[in-house]
Amino acid sequence: MKSTELDGKVALVTGASNGIGAAVSRRLASLGAHLVVADVDDGPGTALAAELGGTYVHCDVRDPGENDAMVAVALERYGRLDLIHLNAGVTSGGGVGDDFDLDAYRRAMAINFDGVVFGVHAALPALQEGDGGTVIATSSMAGLLPVALDPVYAANKHAVAALMRSLGEAYADSRVTFNALCPSFAHTDIIQPIKSFLDEVHFPILEVEAVVDAFVAILDAEGTGQCWYVVPGRESEPFRFRNVPGPR
Repeated sequence: MKSTELDGKVALVTGASNGIGAAVSRRLASLGAHLVVADVDDGPGTALAAELGGTYVHCDVRDPGENDAMVAVALERYGRLDLIHLNAGVTSGGGVGDDFDLDAYRRAMAINFDGVVFGVHAALPALQEGDGGTVIATSSMAGLLPVALDPVYAANKHAVAALMRSLGEAYADSRVTFNALCPSFAHTDIIQPIKSFLDEVHFPILEVEAVVDAFVAILDAEGTGQCWYVVPGRESEPFRFRNVPGPR
């Protein structure tokens, strides 16, 4: 689905109350889409929906029933669903050695990966009913490369990338596309615990709008099963998985 075809279409964004989710929601609304914004942070989420003339729904993506409910809200409010951006995410907050924290591990895996699986499962029937549906899940460069700083985060983001690649192939003959958005560190709340370290080592941090531009590029490319990297100083494009089957 090209960005020029969004006028009147219905888009649902999870983790929409701030950061990448909020910026994507604003861009989609500017392109004419009707927005359903979902989050657990009700105050900012409700304010964003009001700003965009859209609809807010509380959704803890770890709960399959709440994923079903957010899709039901989109269908009840607008009668269709054309695009879903599965964006909700957190850092893991621990490793697998002496710093292992079981609660933090389960929370990160549930939000970052289960939330994508549950979101796809809830939205797929509605996306298949229309004239072409789009799923974009926020993975990360941590979903393409090893990350010693947070191996658990890298693991669930790799899982998101693998899921989108696999669903792209599984549904290649359908009218639904599946792609992963894989940004490096961007100026969002999720990097606050390590922001001082990134500044100290002079690590380049993306502006959120650069991530949104890559999101729109995915729409306009109309591919499926791809993982689009977003890094400072380079034009975003699908990551090339060399010498392995599947989309390159």
